[in-house]
Amino acid sequence: MRTKIGLTLLVLVALLALPALAAAADGTRTFVVSVDNVGSYRFTDSGAFNTPTGSSGPGPAAPGAAYSWTFHANPGDRLSFATMLVQSNDWFFAPAEPGIALYDAAGKPISGDVTAAVKLWDAGTEGDEPPGSGAYQAPRQPGPDSGPADPSARVRQVLTGALPSVNQLIQATLTPGSHGAFTLRIDNISGDSSFPSPLAPGVGVVHSSPAPLFVNGQRDFGLGLEAIAEDGDPSTLAAWLAGHTGVNTPLAPVAWAVHTSPNALFAPGARASAGLEALAEDGGPTALVDGLSVTNKGAAAIGRGATAAGPITAPSGNYRFTIMAAPGDHLSLASMFVQSNDWFFSLANQPLFDDAGRPIHGDFSHMVRLLDAGTEVDETPGFGPNQAPRQPAPNTGVGENGVVTMVQGIDPSQVIHLTITPLP
Repeated sequence: MRTKIGLTLLVLVALLALPALAAAADGTRTFVVSVDNVGSYRFTDSGAFNTPTGSSGPGPAAPGAAYSWTFHANPGDRLSFATMLVQSNDWFFAPAEPGIALYDAAGKPISGDVTAAVKLWDAGTEGDEPPGSGAYQAPRQPGPDSGPADPSARVRQVLTGALPSVNQLIQATLTPGSHGAFTLRIDNISGDSSFPSPLAPGVGVVHSSPAPLFVNGQRDFGLGLEAIAEDGDPSTLAAWLAGHTGVNTPLAPVAWAVHTSPNALFAPGARASAGLEALAEDGGPTALVDGLSVTNKGAAAIGRGATAAGPITAPSGNYRFTIMAAPGDHLSLASMFVQSNDWFFSLANQPLFDDAGRPIHGDFSHMVRLLDAGTEVDETPGFGPNQAPRQPAPNTGVGENGVVTMVQGIDPSQVIHLTITPLP
């Protein structure tokens, strides 16, 4: 990965040897800036499927209909999902632990019918009535979550001869696409069985650790599986999964500047400079730092415990550097989101002293933003062939000819931790 982030890293040693230039005015202080990679997402991908294929809106999948969900996965990842058997109190279809393998031992994507890995489960959250006729089952209950509690209160496999086998009720199929993409299709084939029943909207999650949704023989985790199994409502569990889903990315070396005029590194809504393009696409800060008009500037490229320039990874990756600043000075910095085409984290125009002239200190992670440089067409983060860890050479993606914009949907504080501390 280090060589693919950019050959410009090799010239950083001389840059790092230069001290930050102190402001000449009275009140100059030295600050320690620490950038930590704290990315700890549990899941590679997750989401809800709630609209039957060919339908215009969310709803149950009647016999003959199907749900489809497209996701991304890396070798070693597994798939779990849950969808309600509607003519029940709290039964749902899901793969057995630890989920469905998405790649074989040779790293080839799995393709085809995977129904054999799917079981019918009792969530253990509501007392069971005869399937297809209970007054507290979804088609007949007076309202959600209205049945009596299950005295067993544990998730368990449904083992009964009263119903057809799983492979007579549903069919689960995987179709791999390009660059880590897969499509899961769940067909409701129960219309040809002795127990036709709709399926309800559900959730899917891609994971490497076992049992993200439930553990056989244990109580429901209380994260939203009950709402799926009893009422076909995936919203609560999907929201919880989303909060733990993301790309754990390395951070590339940091370019920084201490300045008084705004927008030292870039201007939102404007085209990126050649230096910012190099940082955002390939991780090298040298061109950006060299092109800045300010003199109090530099780069941090050697992570804690490392002996050479390179990216930092979670959980202990850290860049640490010192700056000197006087009242009226601001700090801006930028570091590439490595698992992207041209995204970068940035702290922009942060005052280093308050209105009373006192130096700032503390955690400024909430001030960091994730931005798109607008220089290279975006691919799915963590999977694109033209992203730094996978591209054949620097600057090889498709040009975008755009402007710097905010990236939505990712909380930078879940990936980067930034502290600024004045020295005595």
